[in-house]
Amino acid sequence: MSKANFTEDFKRDAVVQITERGYPVAEVAARLGVRKYSLYEWRKRYGKVVATRRTTSR
Repeated sequence: MSKANFTEDFKRDAVVQITERGYPVAEVAARLGVRKYSLYEWRKRYGKVVATRRTTSR
């Protein structure tokens, strides 16, 4: 099985769906075709970046 390579934008957008739009991790994972574990890792990595980008754009 090969490892899928997702772009940084794809990962950030997935995190936005969880953190800002309030979708459950399991739902986003199923819809995007990624593992829940990956989303949790992306949230750790990009959650702060997404929050910073949101506050600076206002």
